[in-house]
Amino acid sequence: MTDAPPRLFDRALWLSRRARRALPAPDARFLHAAAAEAVAERLDAVARDFPDALLVWPGAPDWAETLAAHPKIGRLTEIAPPVDETLDAAPGAHDLAILGLTLHWVDDPVGALIQMRRALRPDGLLIACGFGGETLAELRAAFAEAEAEVEGGLSPRVSPMGEIRALGGLAQRAGLALPVVDSDRLEVTYADPLALMRDLRAMGETNALAQRRRTPLRRATLARACEIYAARFPAPGDPERISATFEIVTLTGWSPGPDQPQPKRPGSATTRLADALGVPELRAGEKAGE
Repeated sequence: MTDAPPRLFDRALWLSRRARRALPAPDARFLHAAAAEAVAERLDAVARDFPDALLVWPGAPDWAETLAAHPKIGRLTEIAPPVDETLDAAPGAHDLAILGLTLHWVDDPVGALIQMRRALRPDGLLIACGFGGETLAELRAAFAEAEAEVEGGLSPRVSPMGEIRALGGLAQRAGLALPVVDSDRLEVTYADPLALMRDLRAMGETNALAQRRRTPLRRATLARACEIYAARFPAPGDPERISATFEIVTLTGWSPGPDQPQPKRPGSATTRLADALGVPELRAGEKAGE
């Protein structure tokens, strides 16, 4: 019997916030829109069509709107995020499975990717998106310094987000073939840190960590964090505004299929390297010209 993955998020809280506020708000969906367009561009580069596509836990209506209009996608089935992260999809029923910008909210990312892979037909394409480790680095730093200064300690306020190398390992563990992970870094400016926090609330990206502090944020801590943020992270060319970093990480991989390229067995080469390079072959220890 294997141990269950650690519970990082209060998923019920996250889902209730989304439902209560109809998140994200229309004016705060620019990150979802950008991620959905980037996925659409990736599909443009794939030389095949996807008659049955699956959209998993999208987080915003921009995903369905963008993908449903894509010429390579036929039928699009959308699955909302369940509390227990169980994917309600028939095995082997889809040619394409896309996880919206919510990978960073998943307690068990390997398990989620495995479920998505199982929903694919052989040689089906999986694309998963989430925020990467550089996201909100400025906000993390400002709050860490403010809490240490005002309260004498730190509390978790921003969700942990995966690094590219780690996400590549997740894809391999999930049994995906030919995995690729890349990222897009966006620098966004705001009038002040409070405007950024309002946008995060509208996006549904506020603190839902299971180990979050349950007491309200102190006014003094918030004020100091805003002071530190404004002083240390002004927007380039406009010191009256602040800069915020968002890193969108996209993972792609294929469900195993019989027609995919396979690595050759060691020792199975039929052509000598020396012949391919057009040079004489030398034995171990032998020098050229001998």
